[in-house]
Amino acid sequence: MFQRITNYFRETRDELLNKVSWPTWSDLTESTTIVLVASVIFALVIWGMDSILGVTLTNFYKLFK
Repeated sequence: MFQRITNYFRETRDELLNKVSWPTWSDLTESTTIVLVASVIFALVIWGMDSILGVTLTNFYKLFK
């Protein structure tokens, strides 16, 4: 049992060191920048839709007061 656990961790370490392809620093920063810009754009679109719907519904409800 102990040998199976030891073997598992040994193989896991070997795979992480020799088989996994890690991104370079420039790839990592480029991907991070893309995610940040997309997140800001998405947040602005949601904020704009919320603002427009808020004003529209406020004016709509004022018609029935």
